[in-house]
Amino acid sequence: MPVLARWIEKAGIPTVVVTMMPNLAKAQLAPRIVGVQFPIGHPFGMPNDRKMQRQVLETALTVLAKATSFATRVDLNIEWPQSTDEAMKAGQPQEPSPMIAEVRSNPDLLRRGAKPLVK
Repeated sequence: MPVLARWIEKAGIPTVVVTMMPNLAKAQLAPRIVGVQFPIGHPFGMPNDRKMQRQVLETALTVLAKATSFATRVDLNIEWPQSTDEAMKAGQPQEPSPMIAEVRSNPDLLRRGAKPLVK
């Protein structure tokens, strides 16, 4: 996403990247960064936790409005209320996608040289 943010910036639109990997965003030259220590896929916080999501959003908007230099970075110190295992399980769908179901039923598909499903 930092690369996309730079392209958008070149068009004259200011951006801020909210990310679980702020070091990577900085290495990829993101213009403005808000770092969060959340599980992958949840950059704005817990689903339905309006207070947490609002705190991330307000921080991002503040960074967007007040950053005075390129690569400004602010890390939020918000603790995720679940263990890592619980967070990973909560982020998984109840049923596997068709592709995963197919691989599970036919493990040979993962072997090198397997024929593709679609021709």
